[in-house]
Amino acid sequence: MYEIAVIGAGPAGGSAALYAAKAGKKTIMLDNDKGVTKRALLKNHYGVAEITGPDMVAVGIEQAKQFGAELINTTVTAIRSTENGFEIETEGQVVEAQHIILATGMLTDLAEAAGLQTKPGTEPRIKTIFDVDAAGKTNIEGIWAAGTCAGVSMHTIITAGDGAKVAINVISELNGERYVDHDILK
Repeated sequence: MYEIAVIGAGPAGGSAALYAAKAGKKTIMLDNDKGVTKRALLKNHYGVAEITGPDMVAVGIEQAKQFGAELINTTVTAIRSTENGFEIETEGQVVEAQHIILATGMLTDLAEAAGLQTKPGTEPRIKTIFDVDAAGKTNIEGIWAAGTCAGVSMHTIITAGDGAKVAINVISELNGERYVDHDILK
């Protein structure tokens, strides 16, 4: 069983998986490789002159994998609550996790079927978002949401930061105390 399953490996999901894996949590990313960032050219990231969306996503996934996160390229078809967490059904297998971080961009259909509450979106072209609190918690204990699907601006630098924030909150809950990730230059 994974401690944290991240559905979506774009900027929000990749960032969440990076922080979770770096904190030593058994982490898996489930991604269908269809995110809108794959079509982006980014010239507005602080500290980065220019990067393509596909390159940004690939680098983010590799960073998470360097700390032990696993990646399955698949489509999630169902989420079910279990006694110990959740079963996440994909195209061909079932993954078990204690916590789920949804980072599904503009898509909310799957989680709505699992009983998650939604509300109208506020960004252009985003009709529906998950109803989350400030920490990223949904109405179902153990399911969190980050990024555009949680009502955060579509800008990748903002969704990546939101993924990190939500992961820090999940890690803190798992640890029973506030977690801080801060490396020091040697």
